[in-house]
Order: sequence, then structure tokens, then C-alpha cells
Amino acid sequence: MVDSKHSGTVIGALFIIGIPGPEMDSETRSLLERIRPSGVCLFARNIRSAEQVRNLTDGIRSLLGNDTIVTLDQEGGRVDRLRRIVEPMPPASQLSTREAVTAQAALTGRALRLLGFNMNFAPVLDVAGDDRDCSANGLATRTFPGDAQDVSEAASLYLEALHTEGVEGCAKHFPGLGASRVDSHEELPEVDVTDDLLRERDLLPFRDAILSGTANAVMTAHARYRRSHPQEAGGTDTLPSSLDPSLVGGLLRTELGFEGLVITDDLEMGAVAKRFTIGEAAVLALEAGNDQVLICNEPGAIIEAFQAVSVAVDSGRITPARLEASRRRVYDFKSRLQSPLDFDEEALNAISVRIRELKSTLAQDKQ
Repeated sequence: MVDSKHSGTVIGALFIIGIPGPEMDSETRSLLERIRPSGVCLFARNIRSAEQVRNLTDGIRSLLGNDTIVTLDQEGGRVDRLRRIVEPMPPASQLSTREAVTAQAALTGRALRLLGFNMNFAPVLDVAGDDRDCSANGLATRTFPGDAQDVSEAASLYLEALHTEGVEGCAKHFPGLGASRVDSHEELPEVDVTDDLLRERDLLPFRDAILSGTANAVMTAHARYRRSHPQEAGGTDTLPSSLDPSLVGGLLRTELGFEGLVITDDLEMGAVAKRFTIGEAAVLALEAGNDQVLICNEPGAIIEAFQAVSVAVDSGRITPARLEASRRRVYDFKSRLQSPLDFDEEALNAISVRIRELKSTLAQDKQ
């Protein structure tokens, strides 16, 4: 059991954070040394060239340890953090064959390991389909084509190909945002689906990935599911799913039996930030059953959340048992991480060539 009065390093294990810029400067080093997060997520602001990225990821591991989670959102299409240094990848919506899904994931995994990453916040398991309009919810082109079973099969292929290349994936956004109509980066979506529809359609890819063992990490969505999953009587009925114990600890952990790593989507997104302070959101997320909170942008917000979690641990609000359960899952996950490949810019150039070939094949298939 963890002694909360000596748990600074353990509390850091509950955080994956963003850093300000492309270099390991004094501000970045100070932030990382203060928080000691178990993971760092890079964004376009951190990426300038292949060699620069590899120097940065090497520097992160040198400071925090070789088992540090070094991740990013590399989905392809609209969400392509590597477009400055690797040929832009097609969006998931264009990956209509098993071969295309596997090829994209394999190329992604190989590029990430060459650049020093060991995890990818992908694939998206949200189910869209022809009857759902994703033009305003932030998911346009980010979902695999087809119905729930098609998404499930594509997600499993993608995760397996990433694993083969030595990179961990992350199934997102649980329990499914396909029916949402606003972007959770801006507002809290209302996912207006019945319980039967949620289970038969939106949960199917997550359930299959959990049962098959292909998903070792799941990212929780910021949304509200009042028709399918009303909150307890007397509650505020405004908790995002990422902060709701009945959805994280109940549906995901207990009902679906997921024993892997659970990470929130970024707590600075409007769906959460417009309703809670960053500190309260971080504490609620951990109380709900998430193992790690993701805070991507403001160093001040990261420090505020870290301090709030520290207070919650020392006061007993976050119990030693709750802390220990997440600590164990974090370190179990980190034990799976693979070391980077030797940096090879020519190998990255070859990957760009293969991505262009993949896009050419997809274009021909559409004709």
C-alpha cells in the first residue's frame, strides 16, 4: 500500500502531460522535474524535424526514465502530428480494406519507434455510419468506415499492427462519441442514444477489443449519456462521462471487465473546463476510476491539477487503495513498452514513399 504522505512520485505517475515547445529548455525541464509524470504527449508545437523530435524524446526518457510513456495523436488525416516530417497519412475514413488498415498502422508504428515514441493515442473506435452526422462533432473523417462490426474489425487490425511494430495503442473515445453533435473540445456533448443502442452499436468495438485483449489502454470521452446512462438521483446530471464513476468504474471496469490502463481525454477541453476547475476535474477523474489524467497545454494547469491531487491523496479523499490500483496498472502498462529503434532518417524517407503508395492505391480503389 502507498503511504500518501510520501507519494509525490506516485502522484506523478497519474499524469500524462504536454510540454511547451520543441526543445528540452529550462521551462520544460523544470515542469517535468516538478511533476515527474509517467507520460508526455507531443503535439505539432513540439515537432519541427525528425532529428529534433528524436532528440526531444530521448531527452524526455533521459530525464524521467526509459519506461516513460512517450505518445502523441497520430491518427492520419486531420489529426496528423508528423505531417511536417513524414508524408501525411490518409484519414481513417478512407481505410476501407483490411490491407489498408494494417498498412497504415504498421507504417505509423515503425515511424513512431524511429522517432522515439512508444505509444499512439489511436485508433478511434467511435462508430459513425451514414445515419450520423459527424460534421460538427470533431470526428469527421476520423472514424473507420462502415457499421459497428466493421469498426471493431478495423480497430483490432490496427491495434495488432501497432503491437507488431512495438508501439502501444489506445482505444478512444469510450463509451463512444459517434452520435454526438457538438465537439467536446468546445462544449459538453449530449449523446442522445438509448441504452440498447449504446450497447449494440457504440460499445461493440470497445467490448470486442477488451475481450480479444488487443486493447491495453482506453481513453474516456467527455460527454453526457442521459438517456442511456442517467446519473444517480440527486446528482447534478452534468458530469462528463470521463468523470462519472458509473461509466468508468462501473461500465468499463466492472461490466466490461477492462483491467488495463484508463486515461482521460484532455481535461483542458471545453466540455470539462467550462464546468470544473482543472484541479477538481483531475480529482473527480481519478475518483471515477481513471488511472491517468491527460493535461496537454498550460503548465499552470498541470501544476494546479498536481497540487489538487496531492491534497486529495493526503486528505484521504483519494484513498490509498484507489491510488495503489492505478499505480499498479500504470506500471504494468509501462512494463510492456518497447525501446526505440535506432534513429534512421533514410528509413523515415522510405516510410514516406510507402505512405504515398498507400494513398495511390486508395485513390485507385475509389475509382
